[in-house]
Amino acid sequence: METSPIPVVTVQTSPFEDQRPGTGGLRRKTAVFEGKKNYLQNYIQSLLSSIDLRDRQGCTMVVGSDGRHFSRVAIEVIVQMAAANGIGRLVIGHNGLLSTPAVSCIIRKIKAIGGIILTASHNPGGPGGDFGIKFNVANGGPSPDIVMERIAQVSRTLEEFAICPDLRIDLSRLGRQDFDLENKFKPFRVEIVDSVEVYLQLLRNIFDFGAIKSLLTGPDQLKLHIDAMNGVMGPYVRRILCDELGAPANSAVNCVPLEDFGGQPPEPNLTYATALVEAMKGGEFGFGAAFDADGDRYMILGENGFFVHPSDSLAIMAANLSSIPYFKQQGVRGFARSMPTSTAIDRVAKAMKLALYETPTGWRYFGNLMDSGRCSLCGEESFGTGSDHIREKDGLWSVLVWLSIMAARNQSVEQIVREHWAKFGRHYVCRFDYEGLDPRAAFYLMKDLEGVISDKAFAYQKFAVGDHMYNVEKADNFEYIDPVDGSVARNQGLRIIFSNASRLVFRLSGSGGGGGATVRIYAESFERDPERHSRETQVVLGPLIAIALKISNIHERTGRRGPNIIT
Repeated sequence: METSPIPVVTVQTSPFEDQRPGTGGLRRKTAVFEGKKNYLQNYIQSLLSSIDLRDRQGCTMVVGSDGRHFSRVAIEVIVQMAAANGIGRLVIGHNGLLSTPAVSCIIRKIKAIGGIILTASHNPGGPGGDFGIKFNVANGGPSPDIVMERIAQVSRTLEEFAICPDLRIDLSRLGRQDFDLENKFKPFRVEIVDSVEVYLQLLRNIFDFGAIKSLLTGPDQLKLHIDAMNGVMGPYVRRILCDELGAPANSAVNCVPLEDFGGQPPEPNLTYATALVEAMKGGEFGFGAAFDADGDRYMILGENGFFVHPSDSLAIMAANLSSIPYFKQQGVRGFARSMPTSTAIDRVAKAMKLALYETPTGWRYFGNLMDSGRCSLCGEESFGTGSDHIREKDGLWSVLVWLSIMAARNQSVEQIVREHWAKFGRHYVCRFDYEGLDPRAAFYLMKDLEGVISDKAFAYQKFAVGDHMYNVEKADNFEYIDPVDGSVARNQGLRIIFSNASRLVFRLSGSGGGGGATVRIYAESFERDPERHSRETQVVLGPLIAIALKISNIHERTGRRGPNIIT
């Protein structure tokens, strides 16, 4: 019996004014996507319509999620709308799950036009949490500004969307599902693929899996404790670290993806990954790591809970890339970091006589550098590092880099870090996050602070705190000119650079879930003397933090007594 073609329906709608994506895509409270009629459909239509019709017809797209609440419903809507808008083929992870690095990997592998990732990264999940939609373009990386602006323009004037409401897919069944649609010359195809396999194949070609396996299974095996934080990384950790590389199954915890991530923010830092921190303090394990919901961020701990700051991690990776077969074969072309990330990697780049690029926050800025062959390794202070193997930050790749370095050097995490400090000096760094601020108050705080540091007299300012003296060397609102295409990104954060290599950075974050604004304050102080490399970070940075609080008046202006998070 023949089935009738699935109808394509056009639905009238009204535009929303708040659908311009930010650094991490469009993030809102889950209740907004779930409860506002057509909010999800409007944004998906805006996203699809931003792609030129000639490019869209018959193209391939990738879809994945971090498993958070509302993901399955959203995937079904995306499939229905992709079919109605001329997409020819969707490749979707098994049960809808794909890590952000895996999406980037698959886009590049199959030469897709792009991919839709349903994630709000490290933000909380569940019905009361956050939801996000991120669009990665054909190079596998996040949308550049021009694409985000195009989506926003469509969203502001949208009057209708196209959908196939009768189209149903089975996310649990691996393989092809073909559908005949009205007014279509070719069938619409959905392919449900193994969430891990393509990404695993890529990693096999980058690392010496034999060396890592020997480290994890030999007579002096390194004992791991890996926390997937009930996000998408569970299946990846199990399959790659345990099944492929031989770590015992009990090395990995919280590996079942949950819609609410077990009720905790899936954020791999000292504030939220407390179970990992406590487990590592016991001394039983030599290496610990945690991942965020979608697998692009990570935290590294050594024996007895020794914490590796992400800025140090990036610099140490840069100094030890010869441990990785991929870089031996490809060579190392340059490094990049986001502006707030510490200048530790700058010193490595100088020693290796390689270029160092300072970019705004947001992984999309690294894409042009990597595509043009200028950059091999890049990272951000927000627990994200990656290389030109894909166009996203990559948590598990970062862990495998660390395990490769440990295997090559036969040293512990702490030994590797301390030797790096002894050679290059230590950069003491911390970040204060003031979350959930009134957006208007946060905007004017930053505006007024820019007025203070832009005053000509500020360039000669001296700050005395106790027996410390800080002389301002440079102060500006960071502006980035892309060396590849000449595009300019302005207003990327306020910098105060002191003559002793100390820095203060103030930044209004754009990656929240709609629950107010976030102001981030970064402090950095450089110490060359190895005898002073074991001091308490907050003690070292106390004078700088005092200056930051004084010139910003952030507590008086926001009514806060302190930050929500210190990292």
